Amino acid sequence: MPERLYGIRHHGPGSARALVQELDRQRPDIVLIEGPPEADELVRWVADEQLAPPVALLGYAVDDPRRAAFWPFAVFSPEWQAMRWAVTHGVPVRFFDLPYAYHAAGGLADAPEGPGVRGRSRPADPIGELAAAAGYDDPERWWEDVVEHRGMPAFAAIAEAMTALRESTVDDPEDLVREAYMRTVLREVRRTRENLAVVCGAWHVPALARRIPAKDDAALLKGRRKTKVACTWVPWTYGRLATASGYGAGVRSPGWYHHLFATAEEVVPRWLVEAAGVLRAEGVPTSSAHVIEATRLAEALATLRGRPLAGLAEVTEAAEAVMCDGEPLRTELIGRRLIVGERLGGVPEAMPAVPLARDLAAQQRSVRLKPEPAERVLELDLRRDIDLRRSRLLHRLRRIGVPWGEPEAGRRGTGTFREAWRLRWQPEFAVRLVEYSMYGTTVSAAATARVTDAAGAAASLAEVTALVEACLLADLGEAYPPVLSALDAHAAADADVGHLMAALPALARTLRYGDVRRTDVAGLAAVTTSLFDRVCAGLPAAAGAVADSAARELRGHLDGVHAAVALLDDAPLRQRWFATLATVAARADLHGLLAGRITRLLHDAGLLDEAEVRRRLRLPLTVGTPPAHGAAWVEGFLAGGGLLLVHDEALLRLLDAWLADIPADAFDEVLPLLRRTFGGFAAGERRAIGERVAGASASGASTGTAMGPLDHDRAAILLPTLSALLGHEIQARETSDERL
Repeated sequence: MPERLYGIRHHGPGSARALVQELDRQRPDIVLIEGPPEADELVRWVADEQLAPPVALLGYAVDDPRRAAFWPFAVFSPEWQAMRWAVTHGVPVRFFDLPYAYHAAGGLADAPEGPGVRGRSRPADPIGELAAAAGYDDPERWWEDVVEHRGMPAFAAIAEAMTALRESTVDDPEDLVREAYMRTVLREVRRTRENLAVVCGAWHVPALARRIPAKDDAALLKGRRKTKVACTWVPWTYGRLATASGYGAGVRSPGWYHHLFATAEEVVPRWLVEAAGVLRAEGVPTSSAHVIEATRLAEALATLRGRPLAGLAEVTEAAEAVMCDGEPLRTELIGRRLIVGERLGGVPEAMPAVPLARDLAAQQRSVRLKPEPAERVLELDLRRDIDLRRSRLLHRLRRIGVPWGEPEAGRRGTGTFREAWRLRWQPEFAVRLVEYSMYGTTVSAAATARVTDAAGAAASLAEVTALVEACLLADLGEAYPPVLSALDAHAAADADVGHLMAALPALARTLRYGDVRRTDVAGLAAVTTSLFDRVCAGLPAAAGAVADSAARELRGHLDGVHAAVALLDDAPLRQRWFATLATVAARADLHGLLAGRITRLLHDAGLLDEAEVRRRLRLPLTVGTPPAHGAAWVEGFLAGGGLLLVHDEALLRLLDAWLADIPADAFDEVLPLLRRTFGGFAAGERRAIGERVAGASASGASTGTAMGPLDHDRAAILLPTLSALLGHEIQARETSDERL
């Protein structure tokens, strides 16, 4: 049988099924597949059952792994099926696309311009052009009708359509170089083989069938740069195979295409059964009757639209109408779980890989954490050995640029031994592992080297203190000496009190949680004490006469150091800290935000009674003091919680009276500050304060106190302002005195 060119659609199940039928009929002597020739030695792994698609060929430059590329394959990809067919039948396979070595070296940057053909440039989606010519606004729907549901090969028709399409477009320069190389390989193979099967994208078929002199192709390829590259198989996901991920050759519905390829009979009912399972897993009641009616509706829609079989559009509309009750969120759930899918491929353990990737795979098995494409939350109890090792592994991976897990701060338990992580494996992490393999052959060694390098290059004290905490969390004991040395050097050279204060919380967490993580942090105590002494010495001078922005930043540092002191649980250190706060509070030029905050910290520590707090509050709230200063004092004092106002009625009355006395021209200035303060309270606290104020008002009205009866005419004046603040119109109602 003569040479055959099979123009396929990348990741098309109809193309894959038709291709296998044609290969069975042709029985070629060799199969040539569009792909990087550097991966020829990896084709034999296709016979290994542990190489389970979706997978991808990863190619990278040896001298710079950041220059990398992927060639993904699904079980329904025609190229994958061609490889499987060839390996199963003992037929040689070659990739015959332009070597990746040219791409990695930038060897295509000087690609020549195409011939001077008047017309359009190459379409981003040639199949879309054919669909539009056939009157379809959806390329995948056209492909389903013409190819997926035909049940017979259409390679000759596709090649003819592509030939016509290319006649009206300008050749892409990169395509010219790639196709010149493909033709060169074809000439070489033809010298020893006659029965060839060539599998490539349909767009390239006209160019490969064209008779071009060998010298012309050689001229295109001459003098191009190359670099050394390596290839391996890596797991892939259907999410990354979808066009929504940005993959140029992707499809919108890889999960649906997997179903089309894997299901020989009852395609629609089986799909809707799986959709029902997705809904049931989320607590949505879905019965067999729903599936039956949805199947009937999908088939009826296909008949009305003149389609040979119900496609994705019909089954989706039927599922939404019958099974999802028209709820878009339920339909989106089916789309995410089934239409796109959450499948992750696998590769054999013996697959050639960099040592860093092999070490990670071994550790994943050791701690029983399987990479998964679907996002999930992992709760850890650091008192358990396996959870402690999981935590260390996740923290180490973050240090080498592989954020497999992201800490969930909001889900942390009340104990210091609990952690929560949000896990999601991304195929791109394979490139990171190759890239960072230059730092070490194990995850621990690579993370240690990265932290050590970062300590030497750190530009600020805050950067170094973050690395100290990273050493604790990731248990990088060998990185401690250089990091502590850098910390000591930066702390000695940095005279900014704000920087010193910002460094203390991380150091305190390291000292406090070291025992929980079983990490030796004895060398850190001296550095932490030295920093704290310098903070106490410099804070009184640094806190005076600061601007609003500086005061807000310093208040954050005050809270951080205060929390750090509580963590360290050191009585002498605690006494010195409160003595420093008392000294700072005595400054006459202290910003109201800082004065209020320090008063609150001293009160919460039991060092100021309620009478003294009210006395200090009256000072900024007295007549003659700028309202903005008083509002800043209140914000600093009340930040973090309003329970004090719930339990201290005198303090609440004091604030209420101050608010009532604020002049109208100054109220607009202080309102944002007060709104931010009270808006930070918990909903229960705000409700309790409102009830206290409302209770006091009702009591005053009923007992005939100084508040007097309610004046409805005056109250009506406030309604337009309240409407603007609350975002909706408030209707005034006539209320008689008898109803009060």
